[in-house]
Amino acid sequence: MPSALNLYFITTSRDAPTRLSPAWRILHPWILFLNETGAQLVSYIGQDSESIPEFLGRKYGHFTKRLDLSFNLLRSLEGLEEFICLEELILDNNLLRHDLQLPRLPHLHTLTINKNQISELDSLLDHLAEVVPWLKYLSLLGNEACPNELVSLDNDESDYQRYRYFILHKLPKLKFLDARKVTIKEYKEAAARGAFMKVVKPKDDLTSTDFGSSSSGFQQYTPLPQGSRDGTNHRGVFAKCRYVYHGRHSEGNRFIRDDQL
Repeated sequence: MPSALNLYFITTSRDAPTRLSPAWRILHPWILFLNETGAQLVSYIGQDSESIPEFLGRKYGHFTKRLDLSFNLLRSLEGLEEFICLEELILDNNLLRHDLQLPRLPHLHTLTINKNQISELDSLLDHLAEVVPWLKYLSLLGNEACPNELVSLDNDESDYQRYRYFILHKLPKLKFLDARKVTIKEYKEAAARGAFMKVVKPKDDLTSTDFGSSSSGFQQYTPLPQGSRDGTNHRGVFAKCRYVYHGRHSEGNRFIRDDQL
């Protein structure tokens, strides 16, 4: 995982201090700064933005190495193609789905998409394998497609482990997945059986209010005759059996002996 950054100077305001105090960060919610190694970070957090601002890519895209767009309302990543040197991308707490489209980012090694609206893995992983071939760190925690307790208490460790095998089968260069380092055992299991480890759970599209509803087009099975299916019509249904069984193994003969009659 990327290490913490030490703030040295900022370039988005002429009167900015050489080091950032918490109060200054609150007043200036998006910032650009360098760390001690010279790596540039653009942080655009909590702006309720539905798209990536055009000026970010135009001004800073050609040298930014780390971009944080967390806590926005992003549904599209249009404009990200301007960040040609990007190595780390943080997209947590947005509205991105599994059909998101990343541009080709050959230098990207870290991608976090926690707490978005990703519900399916197949197409997303195929897309990532194509556009970010050197990805080493990926985190999808808090999405429906990530079957852990953050999403639902119905999930268990075996579901989550199968999810990890499936992702490693698709992205075998990963070193970290979510909050856990990939082990040698996981690499071997993913190579052998990862293609068959996709976690699929049936979708419950029918609710209890649909049963017996003519508008839903669904008719619940019942063993009762047609005349007794209407819940408002409580008529009894009577019939005479056509066949009568006589023999040693009838119910009467089975439980009552002759001397008890």
